[in-house]
Amino acid sequence: MGRRRQSEPDNSRTAGASEQVVNESRTDRQRIRAAWMYFVEQMTQNEIADVLGVGRVTIVRMLAEARARNEVKITIESELLEIVRLERELERTFGLQQALVAPLTDPNADPVPAIAAKTGMFLSDAMKSGMRVGVGWGVTLFNTLPFISAKSLTDFSVISLLGGVGVARRVNPAEFAWRFAQIFQGDGYLMPTPAVVDSVETKIALVERCGLQEIFEMADALDAVLLSVGGIASATTFSRGGFLKEADREALLARGAVGDLLFHFYDRNGDLVDHPVNSHVMSVDVDRLRKAPIRILTSGGAEKTEALLGAMNLIAPTILITDEESARRMLAANAP
Repeated sequence: MGRRRQSEPDNSRTAGASEQVVNESRTDRQRIRAAWMYFVEQMTQNEIADVLGVGRVTIVRMLAEARARNEVKITIESELLEIVRLERELERTFGLQQALVAPLTDPNADPVPAIAAKTGMFLSDAMKSGMRVGVGWGVTLFNTLPFISAKSLTDFSVISLLGGVGVARRVNPAEFAWRFAQIFQGDGYLMPTPAVVDSVETKIALVERCGLQEIFEMADALDAVLLSVGGIASATTFSRGGFLKEADREALLARGAVGDLLFHFYDRNGDLVDHPVNSHVMSVDVDRLRKAPIRILTSGGAEKTEALLGAMNLIAPTILITDEESARRMLAANAP
């Protein structure tokens, strides 16, 4: 009774091996980060422990292991070296708690799959029981779902920060928020409205008279927000939803808009531009988002460089996840 037939595949063994590989990759990466900070940046072991969120004894062990593996000689020898350098430079330049940079096999490759995989693995570890998480939407966020390890979290809530789109499709706020909540067996709170309404009066009426006040109140006490940005060059996701006419996009461009976050359009300095769409959008306002202690921004691509730079001021993310080419472009564009 209960014995597995010889011909049946041992899925648990395969899953365990896969999980072991992922864990080893994370351990290798953290060890190289510690070695970089200690031998190149000449940080103390206590300072490194604070940055990585581990104990000093763990740092001592990591440094000893790096030396034993011959990863530390005169320089740090590892294929992760350039990635770690980019991450540390992003952290220093933009005041981030942590930057995660996904490598690309080809500089011209679509960065979304790599960024999505890196984001999914990060979220698998970062999401904890008792958290209240606000989420945005977009192609990058939707593509993280297959890379997130499912687990059951208690008292875990996901709040969609944006109303729905006019046309039902895979990539929409409600679908992502609901599926994200399901992965962790948490509760999902959706905003059952259009993404953009016709007037400020309609927006106020929906919030005050149609039961949406609870969503906005919940947004005042978020533990984390998970967001992506859109570029203004095409604004394709927005326009395909039927909310942005070409004349509106051109008007936004003329006012200096470089991108949007939850349909809030902003300029290179991170200031919201003067356009009616910013007051008609059914999404949680930026001031509320900035209250969350963990602000995760994941995005990349050549067309989003200016949008990412503006978002550094607009939302002041604590965690940035992007690809190596986007990281280089951001640093180059921000150089004096």
